[in-house]
Amino acid sequence: MQSIIDYIELNRKQYPDHIAIKDKNRELTWNELVLLANTIASRLPHRVDRVGIIMNHSVEMIASILAVLKKGAGYVPVEPFFPKERIYYMMEESQADVIIANSQYQNLTHKDTVIVDEGFMIEDKEVMNESTSQSEAYVLYTSGTTGTPKGISVAHHNVIHYSQAFANEFNLTLDDVMLQYSVCSFDIFVEEVFASLINGITLAIIDEDHKDVAHTMKFVEKHHITIMSGFPYLIQEINELDELPSSLRLLISGGDVLRGSYCDHLVDKVTVYNTYGPTETTVCATYYNCSKGEVLEDGTYPVGKPVLNVEVFLLDDLQPVNKGETGEICIAGKGVSNGYIGNRKEENKAFINYKGKRLYRSGDLGYELPSGDIAFLHRKDSQIMIYGKRVEISEVENVMANSDDIRQVYVDAKKDKNNLSYMIAYIVKEEGATLDGIKDYLKDYLTDYMIPEYIIEIEDMPLTPNGKVDTERLPHIERR
Repeated sequence: MQSIIDYIELNRKQYPDHIAIKDKNRELTWNELVLLANTIASRLPHRVDRVGIIMNHSVEMIASILAVLKKGAGYVPVEPFFPKERIYYMMEESQADVIIANSQYQNLTHKDTVIVDEGFMIEDKEVMNESTSQSEAYVLYTSGTTGTPKGISVAHHNVIHYSQAFANEFNLTLDDVMLQYSVCSFDIFVEEVFASLINGITLAIIDEDHKDVAHTMKFVEKHHITIMSGFPYLIQEINELDELPSSLRLLISGGDVLRGSYCDHLVDKVTVYNTYGPTETTVCATYYNCSKGEVLEDGTYPVGKPVLNVEVFLLDDLQPVNKGETGEICIAGKGVSNGYIGNRKEENKAFINYKGKRLYRSGDLGYELPSGDIAFLHRKDSQIMIYGKRVEISEVENVMANSDDIRQVYVDAKKDKNNLSYMIAYIVKEEGATLDGIKDYLKDYLTDYMIPEYIIEIEDMPLTPNGKVDTERLPHIERR
């Protein structure tokens, strides 16, 4: 087996002068991309295990990621807009040796930082590839049940597997161009970057300040983009357009429930796919072709069948369920990651041995349709999806409970008429506390999408006879 870098170097050898990557400021051939990655790699310490990435999305950001991989290290992506406390936690918990950052973000951590800005000069350097198929590629953080984020370690061979499964399903050619739209802390980013670069197709990076649907479609048209991935809400916005860019052939929805109404016009114009897969199993575990499929009775699309070299089991107490019966979606195969860093207790719960296979228990419930496709139902615990990202309600609740201004708190999850999740926090304040002060506190510890949409002040927390919160007696709030 090979590393990600081996595939990049192979593309450099086969297509040295073809365009590998471009953004609003520059475009690089495969040869130039490798040389830029080498230049950045030469600035890193001799020995590194993990490197934080805090950068605006650009050619330089992708080259920095490749530089980290070339050193045999894993990258830890951080959004510059994350609260400082979260950035600090991620860098400390991952034990990042050094940070690669734009100069404007160099003070977000106390770690040693290599500055890489737009227009970073390319030097004619060759750097040895120190990575293997078993090397860690990246660590992505998701919500944790203990109130702190969980770092998921994914290896080169996991990413290569997924990129090959992607190429197998979507019949990639060298004429394809992939849009890079997603934030780097979400694994759609992994799909965009590596499914393109490993397979030798061009990656086009959209400007982060112009991601409204009108500008995005102009960018797609200008750069002849053929494939783009996005959350259901983006698919829904595209669905409302009268015309689509002529180059676009494939839209991939992921990260949340895809309703039939979100793409009822699109399915006749382009190929639309619904996908499913936890970060722990490397991007997507299943695919469903909506353009050839049907909407379920609840108005959603199935999540489909397993991707290449992946198995999906529906289990109840680790026993298989019959077709049509509800079971926990459990995943085995080449996508299953290394697990959680520094969290053996959580890892042993989620990653188990099942009939000689390493199995990931997703905590999601679903059932198998007569067609063999899987239908997703909901989480079996308190994790919910908000704007395509998993949020553990207990993490939000724990952070709020730690505030000196809050005496009691209960966080509830609801769904609106479009089946989109949102959170309501019911709080009993300490004397003298203000709602503005509480909101400022939350901004320091939670990213925007994790802050409850509604924060409701109540005099006393209603309890049932056995001491649990009596949700029936809480004020009823519906999203407007």
